Amino acid sequence: MDETEMETALAKWIEVDEVHVTQLAGGSSNLTFRVQSEKGDWVLRRPPMLHVLATANDMKREHTVQTALRDTDVPVARTVALCEDESVLGAPFYVMEMLDGIVFNTADDVQHLDEAQSLEASFELMDVLARLHSVDYEAVGLGSFGKPAGFVERQVKRWITQWEKSKQRELPEIEEVARRLLANLPPEGTHGIVHGDYSFNNTMFRKDQPTKMLAVLDWEMSTLGDPLTDVGMVANYWTEVGERMWRSRGVGQPHKANAGFPSLDVLLDRYATTSGRDLSHIAFYRVLSVFKLACITEGAHARLVKAGETDRIAQARGTVEDLARMALDAAATLKS
Repeated sequence: MDETEMETALAKWIEVDEVHVTQLAGGSSNLTFRVQSEKGDWVLRRPPMLHVLATANDMKREHTVQTALRDTDVPVARTVALCEDESVLGAPFYVMEMLDGIVFNTADDVQHLDEAQSLEASFELMDVLARLHSVDYEAVGLGSFGKPAGFVERQVKRWITQWEKSKQRELPEIEEVARRLLANLPPEGTHGIVHGDYSFNNTMFRKDQPTKMLAVLDWEMSTLGDPLTDVGMVANYWTEVGERMWRSRGVGQPHKANAGFPSLDVLLDRYATTSGRDLSHIAFYRVLSVFKLACITEGAHARLVKAGETDRIAQARGTVEDLARMALDAAATLKS
């Protein structure tokens, strides 16, 4: 469905004469569009056109968690409506308010920050994450949003399954990392709302106050579980893993833009102090997050192969292989 067809379908759904649609982002993950009509200026999210794995790209999940968080101290875009009728656009979708902020997606996006602001924005990233993890999910209506007990073990097994469904070749490194993860499961801790892919590029900061977050974005992998899985992901975006992920997008890491952005140790200390959580097992969570990134990227690789996009296949394949190596290197800290 092209944008003209979307405009016609959405005009009927919204019950207006005219709708203007502009694609903002999208590809192998969820697609994002700006939808403008006399009833409002909104953002629309829908799954990609290509086949995706089960449980991925869940529009109801995104809509549910953002709606639940709208009156908490976690900044989110306010939801407008959810449409599960696939006859409208060919897939479920939801709409939310349009926000005018900036995503620190590249080094260029933070050039306007001085060193003091860079440190403050980094602390804001961790403080918002700590606030998310402290939300009483039962009180905001998310008691049935997930099954937090046994979350980490299920995550490891889930990503092993996703790898088996997506893999385009055998990678012994992945098999060894999976074995070590299962052999080193951390003790069950306090549960909370988990974002699933938290980092600078999935948050939006204010233009008028660039050290203050306007909204946490992209909730497609959110659930209830062990909050330290989010911390492990942020940690890896601050390391060689992050360098590889940003390089695969052809851009520079935002937190490498100037000396004000803190070291990983300082970043983790900020979270530990703000949240009061014990990070003694953070090595495990870092290994898990690299393993997860490798599996996600292999899923994107599989979709590129299916679509015959030969110009992008080699890059995706290389990224997966690098991530598999990084995961195995990180797993050296775990008992064999």
